[in-house]
Amino acid sequence: MNYLLGYDIGSSSVKAALIDGNSGKLLASVFSPASEMAISSPRPGFAEQDPDRWWAELVHATALLRQAAGFSPQEVMAIGISYQMHGLVCVDRRQRPVRPAIIWCDSRAVSWGEKAFADLGEQFCLQHYLNSPGNFTASKLKWVMENEPRLYASIDRIMLPGDYIAMRLTGTACTTVPGLSEAILWDYPTQQPAYALMQYYGIDPSLLPPLVPSFGEQGRLLPDPAGLLGLKAGTPVTYRAGDQPNNAYSLQVLEPGEIAATAGTSGVVYGVTDRTDYDSASRVNSFVHVNHQTGRPRLGILLCLNGTGILYSWLRRQFFAGQSYEDLNREAAMVPTGSEGLLFYPFGNGAERILSNRDPGAALLGLQFNRHHRGHIARAAQEGIAFALNYGMEIMAGMGFSLARIRAGLANMFLSELFAAQLANISGCCIELCKTDGAQGAARAAGVGAGWFAGYRESFCGMEWARRIEPDPRQAGPTGLAYAHWKKHLNSFIT
Repeated sequence: MNYLLGYDIGSSSVKAALIDGNSGKLLASVFSPASEMAISSPRPGFAEQDPDRWWAELVHATALLRQAAGFSPQEVMAIGISYQMHGLVCVDRRQRPVRPAIIWCDSRAVSWGEKAFADLGEQFCLQHYLNSPGNFTASKLKWVMENEPRLYASIDRIMLPGDYIAMRLTGTACTTVPGLSEAILWDYPTQQPAYALMQYYGIDPSLLPPLVPSFGEQGRLLPDPAGLLGLKAGTPVTYRAGDQPNNAYSLQVLEPGEIAATAGTSGVVYGVTDRTDYDSASRVNSFVHVNHQTGRPRLGILLCLNGTGILYSWLRRQFFAGQSYEDLNREAAMVPTGSEGLLFYPFGNGAERILSNRDPGAALLGLQFNRHHRGHIARAAQEGIAFALNYGMEIMAGMGFSLARIRAGLANMFLSELFAAQLANISGCCIELCKTDGAQGAARAAGVGAGWFAGYRESFCGMEWARRIEPDPRQAGPTGLAYAHWKKHLNSFIT
């Protein structure tokens, strides 16, 4: 047999998937831990995780995968990695982390990025980086430099979460052009690392790992990690990408005009373009897509909402203890569109880019003790998430991006038929749901990087589409009125 192994390093869990390289069928999919990994917040606005915890959960997930699929180590042809974007991992010369990883929803570097945006010039930053330095990886490193100078002095390499996992597997520290672009460490016109920003911040360029292609051999599995994982030493790692570009890949979103979405801990709408587009306020962000090539540009326009699944998780713990997400969805479905005036603003997970890096916190407005029950809160939460995503999609539309069809995996918030219908009704987009996830996408992409598949399209054989949700004209009006009410109060809420 010929198998492809994919890992998805999230902030909630590590997923692992095994794909049959001949049929393209999923053989097994697992995740670890069983409950969500904790995010440490030692100070307001901080969000950190231990990189070694990711590695420990990857080892455990691989053991679960072996139990589920019973494969032989010799049968795994290649490994692909997807990972949470925008994080910062700093390692010393022994390749050990010098501090916890500063992850994607951490807000500490906002002021540093805003100052760089002003000092370097907004037009310069947008033309060269397609974004403000904002709260991205480069700015997080500047924060470490200024606030933890002794730790900064001990850094040998900086990397993204997926780079760290690949290094643990292969012993090789390296990164990719899409990775540098998501860190705001890539200069588009010069097609080089962002030397001007690094010079402004005082960052030593030697801290950047060497570049490798997104698809292709990036290193081979060392004997020690191979023994821990029950895999064959020498197995190649042949693909690496951030979770959102990888999710787009897993949903066959590769060409201009195609759009993917996720609604896990955070919510994302990600559209592919062949133009060098950017939002002048950097509320949505442009990055190099996985299939970008010189002379054939492919960029991803990314809208990110930090507070999505994490809001629903919080809601279940606080109001639906001992009950399932299906229970929440059932109670929410019993409440009419608009939640009878109850408004939920899901901005409780760090600075929100669609709000120009404001961090107003979450809010529940219009609560009436004699009128609303927990089903209203569940419905208002789902509507608030859908409305916030649509708010960001309006920014994308203002950039000239046409929104007609969205593809998403049948997972997380999209398991709720109510949520999918609400998003379709407010956006006017048809939503196509596929039985896939990031780990499966990484496994398929690893087959391309290893040369097993002749091209991208061949890697999608065996995929299963679940269902298609069209906007309901009967609900478009009520949903639109509810959104207008939500948006009216949003403007006063954030200002």
